[in-house]
Amino acid sequence: MTQTVTRPPGRRRREPEPVATAPAPPAAPVPAASATPPVEEDVRRPSGRTREDRLTVVGAAAGSLATTWLFYSRILPLEGVVGFVVVGYLVFVAFYAGVTALTQPRQVVVDRVVTTAVIAAPTLVGLALASVVVMTLWKGLPVLSNANFYTSDMAGVRADDPFTRGGILHAIVGTLIEVLIAVSIAMPLGVATAVYISEVGGRLADLVRTVIEAMTALPSIVAGLFIYTVCLVYLGMPTSGLAASLALAVMALPIMARASYVVLGVVPGGLREASYALGAGKWQTVWRVVLPTAKPGLATALILGIARAVGETAPVLLTSGASTYFNANPVQDPMNSLPLFIYAAVQTGNPAMEERAYAAAAVLLAVVLTLFVLARLVAGGKKSR
Repeated sequence: MTQTVTRPPGRRRREPEPVATAPAPPAAPVPAASATPPVEEDVRRPSGRTREDRLTVVGAAAGSLATTWLFYSRILPLEGVVGFVVVGYLVFVAFYAGVTALTQPRQVVVDRVVTTAVIAAPTLVGLALASVVVMTLWKGLPVLSNANFYTSDMAGVRADDPFTRGGILHAIVGTLIEVLIAVSIAMPLGVATAVYISEVGGRLADLVRTVIEAMTALPSIVAGLFIYTVCLVYLGMPTSGLAASLALAVMALPIMARASYVVLGVVPGGLREASYALGAGKWQTVWRVVLPTAKPGLATALILGIARAVGETAPVLLTSGASTYFNANPVQDPMNSLPLFIYAAVQTGNPAMEERAYAAAAVLLAVVLTLFVLARLVAGGKKSR
C-alpha cells in the first residue's frame, strides 16, 4: 500500500548547491588532412591560337608546298600557276587535317578544315578582284597619265596616233546621259512596283514578285534584243542614246524594284498603325510615313541599279550605235558610251587602241566601284541608326 508523505506548508525544498569542478584540459589539435593541390586546367580561348596551332599551320604549309612542287612540276606532266595553287591548297588541307589529328580529337579536325575552307573562299575572291584592278590600271597607266584622255573625243584620231591625241570625253558624257535617262525611267517604276507588292497586295502581288525576281537574272542581250525589236524595228526609232537608255532601264528596273521591296518590308508595322490611328489613309501613310522612313534604303536601291546599268555592253551595242565624235543629244544620232568604246577599241586588234581600252576600263571600273562603296556606306549608315 502506497503511503503519501505530506510536507508542512510554507517549507520549500532545498536546492542542492553547485559543486566546483576543475576545468577540462584543452582538446588536442586534430592533424589536418593533407591538402591535394588543385589541378590546373589548360583553358583555351576559342579565338586564340597556341604555339602548337601556329607550328601546325607552318608545317602543313611547308609540307604541301614541297609535295606539290615535287609531284606537280617534276613527276607529273602538269604546268600552270592556277593548277599549282589549286593542287597546293588541296594538299595543304590534307596535311593540315592529318597533323591536327595526331594530337586533337575529330571535332577539332573538322572545325579546322572547315575554317580553312571559309577563309580560303573570300581570300580567293579578294585576290581575283585585286588582280583585275591591278592589271587594268597597269595596262592603262600610259594613257591615264594624259590629261587630253579626259577632255577630248576620238574624232579624226587614228589607231596609231600617240596618246596625246584623242580621249573618251564623248564616251563619259554618253554614259552619264544614258544612265541618267535609264534611272529616271526605272526608279519610279521600281518604287511603284515595290509599293504595290508590299503595301497594296492582292492576287497579282505574288505574280509580280515572281516576275521581278526572275527578271533580276535576265541576260543583258535579251533586254537589248527586246528594245531593238520593239523600238528600232517596229516603231522605227533610230539608233540613239534614248534607245540605249530604254534597254538599260529594262536591266535596272528589277534590281531597283527588288531592293525597294526588301527595304519597304523592313519598315516597322507600328508606324503604319499609328498613321492609321491618326486618321490617315493608305496612300497618305505610304507617301508621308513609309517612303520617308525607307529613304536610305531606297537610295541604296538607286545606287545598285545605276551600278548594274553603267557597265552593260550588249544592250548598248544593239541600240545606241558607235560614234567617235561628241554627241550630247540622246534622241538624234548615235551616242557612244564607255562599255561600247572599250568593246570597239579591243575589236580593232591594235595595241595602242587596246591600251586605250584598258584605260577606259579603269575609268569605268572606278565609277562602278565608287557606286558600290556608296551603296555600302548608305546601307551601313541605315543599319547603324
